[in-house]
Amino acid sequence: MSEAIDSGDTAWVLVCAAMVLFMVPGLAFFYAGLVRRSNVLVIMQQNIVPLAVVSITWVLVGFSLAFGPDTWSGLVGDLSLFGLNGVEGAPAPALHVVDPDVAIPTLAFVVFQMMFAIITPALLTGATVGRLRPLGWVVVLVFWSILVYPVIAHWLFDPDGWLAQLGAQDWAGGIVVHAAAGAAALAVLAVVGRRSGWPTTRSIPHSIPLAVVGGGILWFGWFGFNAGGALQANEVAAQALLNTQVAAAGGMAAWLVCEVIRTKRATVIGGITGAVAGLATITPAAGYVNTLAALAIGIIAGIVCTLALKLKTFFRFDDALDVIAVHFVGGILGSLLLGLFGSAAINSAGRDGLFSGGGWGLLGDQALALVVVIAYAFVVTWIIAMLTQVTVGLRASSDPARDADQEEQGSDAYHLAAVLTRDRQGGESSGRHAGPPIGADGQTITAVIEVLDAEALRAELFAAGAQSIVLDEVTVAAGNGRRVSVREQSADVGFVRASRVEVQVPASAVVAVQAVLSRGALSGPTTRTDG
Repeated sequence: MSEAIDSGDTAWVLVCAAMVLFMVPGLAFFYAGLVRRSNVLVIMQQNIVPLAVVSITWVLVGFSLAFGPDTWSGLVGDLSLFGLNGVEGAPAPALHVVDPDVAIPTLAFVVFQMMFAIITPALLTGATVGRLRPLGWVVVLVFWSILVYPVIAHWLFDPDGWLAQLGAQDWAGGIVVHAAAGAAALAVLAVVGRRSGWPTTRSIPHSIPLAVVGGGILWFGWFGFNAGGALQANEVAAQALLNTQVAAAGGMAAWLVCEVIRTKRATVIGGITGAVAGLATITPAAGYVNTLAALAIGIIAGIVCTLALKLKTFFRFDDALDVIAVHFVGGILGSLLLGLFGSAAINSAGRDGLFSGGGWGLLGDQALALVVVIAYAFVVTWIIAMLTQVTVGLRASSDPARDADQEEQGSDAYHLAAVLTRDRQGGESSGRHAGPPIGADGQTITAVIEVLDAEALRAELFAAGAQSIVLDEVTVAAGNGRRVSVREQSADVGFVRASRVEVQVPASAVVAVQAVLSRGALSGPTTRTDG
C-alpha cells in the first residue's frame, strides 16, 4: 500500500467528519422539538454531553480497542494505541474494510470514526425521555463508549474483526450504530421502566418547527455519514451520497402515503420521520447498492418503520420518541436488505446479494451479525445500566408534573417577558400611555387568546382604536376535546400556552376591539369601565 497521502481524500474525510459532528446538535433539536416544553433543555443536554465524554474515551482507549492491533481472533483491538500513542501518517496497515488503499492521515480516520462513536449512544436518549439522571447518564456513557461501541466497531469495521472476516458488511453503521443503539435503548428501558401513567402519558411535541429543523440538519449531516464512509472522494462516495438522498426521499414518500391511508392526513412530522427512517435503513448499504435498489430500500423502510410504531404497544415498552421503530428496525431492515440488493459491480469491496446472483450467503452473514451485535449490545448495556442504577442511580422521577428543566438545569428553554406593554407609538412602557387621553369613559378589555403573530395582533388592535396593550403569557386548561396526533398516535392536552391580553380603549372603540379579541379567544373578552 502506498504511504502517500491524498490531499483531496483527506479534505473530503475531514469535511464529512464535521458534517457528522453537526448531526449531534441536529439530533438534539429533533428530539427537543418532539418533547414537552419542560424537558427541552434536559434532552438537549443528554445529546450534547456525549460530545465531551465520548471524545475523551475515544482518544484514550476507544480507538485503540476498535482499530488497534487485533487480539483474541478478531474480538477486540489491544491497548497499544492508548492515547493515540504512535498514531501518525497514512493508515498502515489498512484500518477499514471499505478499501485497502486508503490514503488519508490516520488522524483524519480517527476523528471521522470518533463522530460515529459520539452520536451512537445519543440516539437512545429519544427512547428514555424524562427518565435519566444526569450523573447516571454520564456513567453509562463512559462505560458504553469503552465496553460496547469499540468492540462492535472492531467486529465489523476493522478488517481483522471476526464478523468482517466472516463476510458480514456494514457500510456506515446500520449494525454498528443503529442496531447497537436500538438494542442499548431496549436495555436501558428495561432498567428505567415506563413513565408514570403510560401508555396514556405521551410525549407531546412542543415545537414541530424545531423538530423539522433538527431533522433537516440530520439529513444534511447524513451525507457526510454515508458518503464519507468511502474514505475517498471517488465514484463510490458519489454513489453513496446519491443513495442517501434517494432512500430518504423514498422513506418520506412511503411514510406519508401510509399516513394518508391510515389517518386521512399527511403530517410534517410524519414526513421528516419517514426521511430519517429511510436514512437509517440505507446506512448499512449506501456504498454497496445501486440507485434503484436504494429507492426500493427507502420505500420499504417507510412502510415497515411505520408499521413498527405498534411494537411498543404490543410489547409494552415505553419508547417515547420511537427510537426502536425508526433506528433499530431501520438498521436491522437495511442490513438484511443489503443481503438482497448488494452488488459487487457498484463497489469491488462489496459482495453480491441474492438479487445479483450471489445466493443466500451475504443475507445469512448479515443475519448472524445482527443477532450477535444485538445480543451483545443488549446484555452489556443492561449490566452497565443496572450497576449504574444500584450505585449512583440512573432512573429519574417520571412524574408528568415534574419540570425537568427547572429541576436539573435551573432554567427554562424559553424566557418570554412576563408583561409587555405597548402604546400606540410602539414603545415599551410600564402602564403609562403615550397616546391621547382615554377619558372618563375609558374601558379595559381583557381576553385570553392564542397568539400566532403578536405584531399582527398589535397592529389590528391599534387600528381598532386601542390606546394601550398589555400582553403576558399564561397557561390555561385546554378544555374537552383538545387532542394532538403525532405519528398516528393521539394524546389529550391538559393545558396549553396562551396569552392574556389587556387593552385600554375609549368607549367609542370597545366594539371594534372586542371583535378583534373574539377571534380565537379561549376566554373573554370581558370589559370593565375605568375610572
